[in-house]
Amino acid sequence: MPLAIVGASGKLGFATLSALLDHGLLLASDLVLTTSSANGTQKLQDAALKGALIRHVNWDDSQSAWEAALQGCDKLFLISSSRIQKDFGDAQPGHGREEDHFKALEAAKIVGVEHVYYSSLAFANPSKSNVMTAHERTEAWLIEKWSGRYTIIREGLYNESWPLYLGHYKTTDDERTEIPIAGDSKISWTSIADLGTATAMILAAPSEEWAGKTCYLSQSQAYSLSEVADMVGKTKGKEIRVKVISRDEHKAYYTQQRGMEEPFVKWWSKSYDALRDRECEIQDPTLELLLGKQGLKPKHMEATVAEMLK
Repeated sequence: MPLAIVGASGKLGFATLSALLDHGLLLASDLVLTTSSANGTQKLQDAALKGALIRHVNWDDSQSAWEAALQGCDKLFLISSSRIQKDFGDAQPGHGREEDHFKALEAAKIVGVEHVYYSSLAFANPSKSNVMTAHERTEAWLIEKWSGRYTIIREGLYNESWPLYLGHYKTTDDERTEIPIAGDSKISWTSIADLGTATAMILAAPSEEWAGKTCYLSQSQAYSLSEVADMVGKTKGKEIRVKVISRDEHKAYYTQQRGMEEPFVKWWSKSYDALRDRECEIQDPTLELLLGKQGLKPKHMEATVAEMLK
């Protein structure tokens, strides 16, 4: 019976799909891939030619459309909604991004999906970060309301997301040598490709192996934003450092001096409260153990920074 990957053309979804096929973990004919765009369909064509089934559905579609998209699947890899604007303004329970997730999960329940794998994020639970609120609510739903098997995969913060955390750094034309941020600590950065491989191995394993578990996928080597700034400076040939300021100062700087939208900055800035508590320094060997089974080691953060600045 097939595995459905919701959002298979997105960053994590496509990395997971690629790993499943490249490492021979599942056959393409065992996969149902959902996408919401023509570009996504195009990106998934190689998998479709190998036998994967593509179904079109988006978060604004009805629950019946989601039922049709998941029909015939016994496993579901639910990648979290990217519609972060739903979380802005302290969204009430059931009205943030979790609303999207609940629609897919209710549909999965109706069509008989037996095992849900959910891509959460590698912060603490409970977290001080607003980024985690929808994840926490979805995790709670799975624990309290899902009658089948579930696995919560807390994906490490992407190597590739460092510009977002490093003061919304612009990789092409950011000339700042001092970058204001509202908090700093070690982060267990992990590349999207590595997360895709480890996640694929969990999805392909016997269902009972990961049932009822919450696991963190993060590499053990962690770097602070100050250290990431050093990597950026090394690549650009000049000194770049961070300046830790209060959250109110952070909001004022990024809205007034950098022209960013206040609802987003207000929502995002609480991530730094989580960093102050070292929420993203993860000590869990799972990722490296899984990669090791494929003869792989995690991609180094410095390599990602250098590639993105070229």
